[in-house]
Amino acid sequence: MGFESEDDQKRTSKSSSPGSDVDPQTPVLRISQLDALELDTALEQLVWTQFSQCFHYCRPGLLTPLEPELRALLQFLLWRFTLYSNSATVGQSLLSLRYHNTLSTSPRYRPLSRRQKLGLALLTAGPRWLQERSYSLLQSLSSAASAVDSGLLQKGLRNSLTLVSSITQIASLINFLVFLRKGRHPVLAERIVGAQAAFSKPNVVRDVTYQYMNRELLWHGFAEFLIFLLPLINTRKLKAKVFSIVSGGDSTERKGSTEEQGVWKECGLCGEWPTMPHTVGCRHVFCYYCIKTHSIADPDLTCPKCGAEAGQPEPLKMEVEMVAM
Repeated sequence: MGFESEDDQKRTSKSSSPGSDVDPQTPVLRISQLDALELDTALEQLVWTQFSQCFHYCRPGLLTPLEPELRALLQFLLWRFTLYSNSATVGQSLLSLRYHNTLSTSPRYRPLSRRQKLGLALLTAGPRWLQERSYSLLQSLSSAASAVDSGLLQKGLRNSLTLVSSITQIASLINFLVFLRKGRHPVLAERIVGAQAAFSKPNVVRDVTYQYMNRELLWHGFAEFLIFLLPLINTRKLKAKVFSIVSGGDSTERKGSTEEQGVWKECGLCGEWPTMPHTVGCRHVFCYYCIKTHSIADPDLTCPKCGAEAGQPEPLKMEVEMVAM
């Protein structure tokens, strides 16, 4: 009985170990892998924002000279406490994913080796740092060389960096097209080091209900429709039309005599005392710059107060009577 209990304990310990029941051959959804990358990017940006807020009250531009190095350092810190610890980034952990070592010949799950983890970190943070520091590196190398060779050296290095960057971009594009076809390695660095996303728990599905998906699609479609429709609506004309309907033409005529003096003291657009007062065919007065800029922006401009069609701005003519005291 004692031997049987020990065997049972060994079996349970093996079955409870992480990744023991995971089949790395189970395909992972492409959207899950892309979502994990987006979550990782959002986390890096959030950490950088919180870090920069610590120097909010310091001298402006204090972090700018060392920004590429600081970003790379924060990325390595995230790598140390996420990917290096459990072979999974934060985004992958949220989606029940982790990296599987495809270089291993074993059919079972195998975590990444230290060399693979380090290579993945260098291939992720290194090119970004080199791209941000390429100009300053070229300047320092050219200043170290002689005056004659500095121009040739800088031109040659710039052409080399441009060529390497172009080749990298083309390779990344080809890798992404292959990922869309086969569903593995969305990033070129993962393909180079032999890291593949696999489920960290067996029988894990993407738990998104159809009601949630339908609601998101509906609101996204409605938002896109509003973004397309709103620039086509003349809000000023619509506002003037509603105002004229609500106020009524008869009441406006009755109040015209009492409001006549207040009309001359207020611009119909900015609401301030009219500067270089102009009219557009109705009894309202506007600043010259206000009515001119609005008429240029909207050829079918109407008066925002009464809704009348605006003509060419004309200077306001007033008759002033001098009364002897």
